[in-house]
Amino acid sequence: MSTITIHRPEELSLPLRRAWHRAMDESPDYANPFLAPEFAAGIGRHRGGARVAVLHQGEEAVGFLPYERSALGVGRAIGLGLSDAQALVHRPGVTWDTRELLRACGLSVFEFDHLVEEQKPFGPYVTGTFASPAIDLKDGDCASYAEWLRGAYPGLAKTTLKKERRLARDLGEMRFVFDERDPGALRTLMRWKSAQYRRTGRMDRFARPWIVELVDQLFQVREEHFTGVLSVVYAGDRPVAAHFGPRSRTVFAPWFTAYDPDLQYYSPGLIMHLRMAEAAGRDGVRLMDLGRGDKEWKDWLKTRELRVGEGFAVRPHPVATAHRLWRRPVRGLRNTVLAHPRLREPADRLLKTVGTLRTTGRMGSGAGMGAGMGSGAGPRRNADRQRGASAQGTANPPGNANAGSGRNANVQGTVSARGNAAPRRER
Repeated sequence: MSTITIHRPEELSLPLRRAWHRAMDESPDYANPFLAPEFAAGIGRHRGGARVAVLHQGEEAVGFLPYERSALGVGRAIGLGLSDAQALVHRPGVTWDTRELLRACGLSVFEFDHLVEEQKPFGPYVTGTFASPAIDLKDGDCASYAEWLRGAYPGLAKTTLKKERRLARDLGEMRFVFDERDPGALRTLMRWKSAQYRRTGRMDRFARPWIVELVDQLFQVREEHFTGVLSVVYAGDRPVAAHFGPRSRTVFAPWFTAYDPDLQYYSPGLIMHLRMAEAAGRDGVRLMDLGRGDKEWKDWLKTRELRVGEGFAVRPHPVATAHRLWRRPVRGLRNTVLAHPRLREPADRLLKTVGTLRTTGRMGSGAGMGAGMGSGAGPRRNADRQRGASAQGTANPPGNANAGSGRNANVQGTVSARGNAAPRRER
């Protein structure tokens, strides 16, 4: 077993951050920006229990596990509920004894819900694996976005381009900015997203000041392994849809997407994701990880699926036993509901009813049911489970909320599932 030292993520030395980056570079499994030290440091500035366990072989740092720890020694993957990728990032060939690792971290249990598939030492503790749809991107070798769209998504191209032309005709010339640096556009996105959470009965993540501050902070990060990217679709001078999420050199992780609800007829959420995919490919990104979650728009866009694990790594301890007895049934019930349309759709309708009561002032703003369905352990960016272009379409990321934090962001205002879109396909 390697020597293990424990650090605050925002206080890691420059040599340790460089060693972490090197481990990311040496395996495509760890190229996701949610696995970067910059994301862990961002969480660490707002979460007192955030830590990083550093594995050493001799004088060399070869592995990094970011986590959060409670006073009772209950651990969880850092940013659980917001991140769409979790792992002990390590150099090739490095392994570890999970119980010794937990003991060194002062943990009796370590909970995760987006563990990358490569993490073999955690394998015995995985209680379920889930699809995380992804888009393989190529160099933008087409002369125009329209040509790229017709080549990549012929079934969606006709309808999407038609709606884009109508949007330009009705509101003004349409333009897309992949890397918008206007903080005002970010505030607009958070305002739209907050309203969507309330309208659909979900927990409003942006009602939590620390999440607002985290997004503001990550928006300023411009590093090779983590850059906060704000993208905006404009019609004339009016913002129509916006997205914020992180990218590394080769992986882009959709996170928070929202749009002007008055314009849902134009399918702005789908337009946003297609525009982002084309622009990211031109900018060198090779994978767009949409995050865990069963959504029709993901089926349309994905080219393949990654696999992520959910579970609890434990060592013998009364706290670990109690935590699993409490958390595992909650996760199991949530996963059962999300996996079966006959259960998921009534649950969505109930949440929308709660959202209507909340937004019309007939229910207190804190009385929503989102925490039960949309956020098992903390805020979940993909908690929204709307399908297609339902009247209250959705927009994740991060977070899955529960079945894909996050990643990835739920798309608000997608093309109608049965009328305007191509047949369902894996993205």
